[in-house]
Amino acid sequence: MPMTLNRVSVPVIVDEEKCIAEKGCTVCVDVCPLDLLAINLLNGKAYMKYDECWYCMPCEADCPTGAVHVSIPYLLR
Repeated sequence: MPMTLNRVSVPVIVDEEKCIAEKGCTVCVDVCPLDLLAINLLNGKAYMKYDECWYCMPCEADCPTGAVHVSIPYLLR
């Protein structure tokens, strides 16, 4: 799986101001069926570790603070 290098180009964007992963929330990481999300150990926030998203969207739907946004490509909408 390719690692994500540019955070702007990934399909799953996490708003770090809204993310409460440093308080113990791991909902987005837990619900991702492909295990693509992880918690950054430096700042305690969630991020997309691998760029292989299926756009299934449970990470966005289940996030308690609305910090996760899935950018679905135009051709898949």
